[in-house]
Amino acid sequence: MHVRELIEKNYPEYYGWFEYPAERTVAFCSTRDEWGILGNFGRTPLVVDGVRFYAAESLFQVMKFTDPVARRDIYSYEGQKLKMRAKHWEKEVGVRPDWGEILVDALKFCLMTKLEQCEAFRSELARTGDRFIVEVQNNSRRPADTYSAKLTPDGGAWSGPNLMGRLLMELRDKGKLVYHLPDDVKLFPDLK
Repeated sequence: MHVRELIEKNYPEYYGWFEYPAERTVAFCSTRDEWGILGNFGRTPLVVDGVRFYAAESLFQVMKFTDPVARRDIYSYEGQKLKMRAKHWEKEVGVRPDWGEILVDALKFCLMTKLEQCEAFRSELARTGDRFIVEVQNNSRRPADTYSAKLTPDGGAWSGPNLMGRLLMELRDKGKLVYHLPDDVKLFPDLK
């Protein structure tokens, strides 16, 4: 099942398509962008269960799996190679059986951990003020995906599901994200 379908089924409150006026939007795509630290690939080392993760994306990808070989392998990578290894293991051994039911909560956990442990992230998130936050889908041949939005042809708005941006705005505006996860998803004895 596609991530979009899992969110529609298990997190209907986070399912949808939205538009944000470009002139009132903070957009990020690359970690080298001005707002790059807002993304999960932004270099914000995190420590969970005594294990250091180079970025929230590393934590998020490892949380998808129960297989210890897959987890150790994914943990050893950074950047886009990390995502490619996770995709490999999704095909090879599959994700946690409950992943579709907890994936937004896992993302919330990663963002809360980042907020708690990274001053630079807290500062940049606050600096967005009351502007909209959008994760950019930069592939011109693909539509916006579950996590991102694309600039409309006239350049006047960002359009897409923008799950990541919406969670960041919720975190900024409420100061926290509420999540519910099984205890084992936050434990990493196989990575110590």
